[in-house]
Amino acid sequence: MIPMTFAQRVLSRASGRSVVAGDIVQAKVDLAMSHENSALVLRSFREIGAERIWDPSKVVILFDHRIPANTIKTAESHREVRGFARGAELPHFYDLGEGICHQVLPEKGHVRPGMLIVGSDSHTTTYGALGAFSTGIGATEMASVWATGEIWLRVPETLRIRIRGKLAPRLRSKDVILSIIGQLGADGADYKCVEFTGDAVDRMSVASRMVLSNMSIEMGAKAGVCFPDATTDEWLAGRVPGWSGIDGDYGQNAAPDEQMDVDVSSMAPQVACPHQVDNVCDVTEVEGTRIDQAVLGSCTNGRLEDLAAAEAVLRGRRVHRDVRFIVVPASREIYIEAARRGILASLASSGAVIVNPGCGPCLGGHQGLLASGERCISTTNRNFKGRMGSPSAEVYLASPDTVAASAIRGEIADPRRV
Repeated sequence: MIPMTFAQRVLSRASGRSVVAGDIVQAKVDLAMSHENSALVLRSFREIGAERIWDPSKVVILFDHRIPANTIKTAESHREVRGFARGAELPHFYDLGEGICHQVLPEKGHVRPGMLIVGSDSHTTTYGALGAFSTGIGATEMASVWATGEIWLRVPETLRIRIRGKLAPRLRSKDVILSIIGQLGADGADYKCVEFTGDAVDRMSVASRMVLSNMSIEMGAKAGVCFPDATTDEWLAGRVPGWSGIDGDYGQNAAPDEQMDVDVSSMAPQVACPHQVDNVCDVTEVEGTRIDQAVLGSCTNGRLEDLAAAEAVLRGRRVHRDVRFIVVPASREIYIEAARRGILASLASSGAVIVNPGCGPCLGGHQGLLASGERCISTTNRNFKGRMGSPSAEVYLASPDTVAASAIRGEIADPRRV
């Protein structure tokens, strides 16, 4: 028997039959997630005549995009979803304050290897860092999942990206994924399941792997996965009640449809320039570009190691007087731990503004919109025109180290020289 790829294994189990790339399957969903757009899901759910969620224990709803409510419309939407969650007796409803969905679900033990997870958010691919096949779907699709617990999917082809070498100081997995997206382009992995492997990935923490999986959608991937290993096992042991360890092969021995090799040994810090995520260059090419704002946070880079990396760059220094440096921890848990370790106090002492866990400035919801003509460097995942405020503003994407170094200089800076 020909070994199955990761995508084939998960979707074979979920559909109850052996599958190959290109097959259309009706798969049983293990977990369904939605955030504030649950209000849209709910309307479609009612329009199709559904009366109850197929399995409340497999649905997670939380608020993270505009918290606390930034407008009356948002407040009304929150109230509607809260009422629905109470009425449906959903056991996994997280109100404002817990943090960003893509951080909270793994923290709360909802994500395990081999699961099929769908979420009404494009960066649902993040859960692939723990070995899940996770992908974003629309609100109307989610309404159908709520009602039936099933979804139609095309089994994707597999692109295996082997990442080799040791990253130099001040470089992160964010630099790696930006470089890959720059090489492949925004549609270079269109509807593929991207498998991240190699010794560089083996050395990464779960938090760093989340960055790879999170941003796989920015090159068009249907899913982005890191194969479960001892690092995954240790992380899950502290999160999943009754965790019994990683079991079996997840497709590592199967031949991918395509393979790409990346050597990170001599990589320079990377920056994605306006207005496309694949418009990537070495930091040296844009060094000296004046900025008005710097943002550290999001479902891509708001984790403890990201805050610690930025604090290490900033320690004993001050944010430039012309820069607004906004720090957004990805979850309540991270916020508390960063406070306990003194990281938040140090960042605030350097001039950073710490806001509550959430998505806020990343999507231009609130907590840091850009005015006309302003320029921001951010650890977030998208830099489309108008993404963080005015359509005439510019957003550059970079690692926590590069963002912190730039906040000090008041211009895009190479973190290796700050």
